Amino acid sequence: MSIVNMKQILKEAQRGCYAVLHANVINYDMAKIVLLTANETHSPVIVAVSEKALHGFASTSDFVSIIKLIVKENNVKVPVVIHLDHGEYKTVLSAIKSGFTSVMYDGSKLPLKENLKNTKDIVALAHKKKISVECEVGTVLGKAEDVAVNGQLATVEECEQMADTGIDALAAGIGNLHGRYPKDWQGLNFQRLKEIHKAIPNTPLVLHGGSGISNIQIKKAIQLGVCKFNVGTELLTAFSEELNKYFAKGQYKQKHGYDPRNYIPLGLMQTRKVVIEKLRFLGSYGKE
Repeated sequence: MSIVNMKQILKEAQRGCYAVLHANVINYDMAKIVLLTANETHSPVIVAVSEKALHGFASTSDFVSIIKLIVKENNVKVPVVIHLDHGEYKTVLSAIKSGFTSVMYDGSKLPLKENLKNTKDIVALAHKKKISVECEVGTVLGKAEDVAVNGQLATVEECEQMADTGIDALAAGIGNLHGRYPKDWQGLNFQRLKEIHKAIPNTPLVLHGGSGISNIQIKKAIQLGVCKFNVGTELLTAFSEELNKYFAKGQYKQKHGYDPRNYIPLGLMQTRKVVIEKLRFLGSYGKE
């Protein structure tokens, strides 16, 4: 199947009551380890880049070219979605033009009326090219790469209005956070999630800020309609912690230990472990 949009794989996840992993990547090496791991485990995967992380790939076109190259050169057969995460209007248009198979337009900081109008325009443009569209209503607590938010929960009415625009997936604020979760975090608002899922049962729901949420809460969220699970911070943390160990032990002082080619793979192997753990727990492992 290889490169696809996310509409069909999310519908399959809905029917099978599991979630597809969305992995935010920041460079070629990270994208490659995510894709190879998904292929080895026969799991569909959404490889995503946020607007702020695009500088690691130079442009939207370069990101698409890199993902397609990795898929081709490594004979990746599982469903792969090339996704833009948290894109502003102009960046979303660029992603559509560049060949992304899926885009997330983030107009959550705008007045709802403007957010809905922009979303309708994007849906019309994207669907002409068979590109799936994800949008956000309500605001997700915390911030990721300067995606500042104020912590409001999405209302059921907002979600219904956004679903009516024809989007393929909805990210609704239900108490989730971008980045690391503080000790005093109150947890996901399952009552609100239940209400949203009941109101728009045919719209796949997305959980942003997946890093650090307990397995118990993740399982419950999947049962209540979440079928796309976003992870970024946890992948980067695993990588960084392994490199911290390397330097703390003084291994960089050994012969050629200073060469990044000797320690970058160590961090990537830890990222790989996290990807496998997430695929297994989300239930998408082996669901190609």
